[in-house]
Amino acid sequence: MRHSLVCCTLLLMMVSVAACAADKDDLQISKQPELQQIKPKKPVKIKLRRSPKDEYTWELSGDDADEIVKTDRKLRKMLNVP
Repeated sequence: MRHSLVCCTLLLMMVSVAACAADKDDLQISKQPELQQIKPKKPVKIKLRRSPKDEYTWELSGDDADEIVKTDRKLRKMLNVP
């Protein structure tokens, strides 16, 4: 009884290993270069300061000039700065 159980287990393991090896041969990996070149955008960094006269000043830094300009416009509108 015990001998036949061990034999069946070994046979099942051999069949499953062979099936997995066959699946690996059929697996094809293709790389898409356009997806590899996409880099995440870095956010605009804002250093906001308030003076004793309740006036705001800020420094903006980042990689994208258009985003910096958009952020500056938003801050001016939100803080009511001309």
